[in-house]
Amino acid sequence: MILQATVAISWVNTVLAAAQQQGVAREMLLAHAGIADRELHAERWPIDHITRLWHAAIQCTRDASFGLKAGASVGPASFNVVSYLLQSASTLRQALILVQQYQRLISDGGRFQTIAGPDACWVIYHPRQGMLAFSPHQIEAVLAAVVVFARWVTGAALRPQSVQFSQARVGPPAGYREVFRCPVEFEQAFSGVLLPNALLDAPLPQADALLAQAHHEHARARLMALSTRMELVQVLRDWMVTQLQSQLPSRALAARALGLTERTLARRMQAQGLSFSGLLDEVRRTAALSALGQTDRPLAEISQALGYAEPSVFNRAVRRWTGSTPNAWRLAQQSIRAA
Repeated sequence: MILQATVAISWVNTVLAAAQQQGVAREMLLAHAGIADRELHAERWPIDHITRLWHAAIQCTRDASFGLKAGASVGPASFNVVSYLLQSASTLRQALILVQQYQRLISDGGRFQTIAGPDACWVIYHPRQGMLAFSPHQIEAVLAAVVVFARWVTGAALRPQSVQFSQARVGPPAGYREVFRCPVEFEQAFSGVLLPNALLDAPLPQADALLAQAHHEHARARLMALSTRMELVQVLRDWMVTQLQSQLPSRALAARALGLTERTLARRMQAQGLSFSGLLDEVRRTAALSALGQTDRPLAEISQALGYAEPSVFNRAVRRWTGSTPNAWRLAQQSIRAA
């Protein structure tokens, strides 16, 4: 089973902070993306949530360099426990290995690959999007974050030998020069950063073997807990999506489908901080906003397909999720796609 890609709230906060720096209030950005304020209390978001946030940020800021600026704003707290693990690594090359090992604690909406050469090493990013196509600004932010975080960890004015993107350029050339300080190419075979081996293998100033071991243990425990939680979440989400095609899912039906008693399922969900009604609301919201934003299906048809007894109940749900009526949300998404 392939689990749904998710992202840690620390990366979400990086995007929100970058937008606030340009005068876009958090509440305005969340409303534009159709995401409720309460979602900020979650530890992780489905990848389509943050993709909607990125598209809304570009629309609200109207800044063609927003992705670069957001990625360049990363700091020690941007990647939770992984940040501390990286800074205590022995070398930058070792830090990159740790990123690959624990990347899921930041986001599993993509993966890093390293290709070593005689003088330099490519650090390549392979995005893993959900139902919604990634904004190119998301990819730019990731590579900018790699370079800026490497500068922070090494304490050096690091200059990659080269940076390239598989996508077309979306911002002015000056923005890329300011962040990367090296040649940047577009519409290439992959997106990545070329770093010299001498830099990758130089000792890091804050290397600490004992501290690194402690961070390893913490990160491993976090990764194990995340995997267990996400497996149950994804099983329930997948089951709910299937059930919505014929009936409204219930916890009793879910327990039966999983071969558990309802009490056992409730206990497992409680232990992992999960809410059945909250998951069902999330599944309905994802399906509803996807249908509103990407199709011309009549509202009554969407409402019925998601198990709402009356169109008015569906309308209230969409207003709760987005702050807008279904028609207003649909028009806003059409505007974003046309921008």
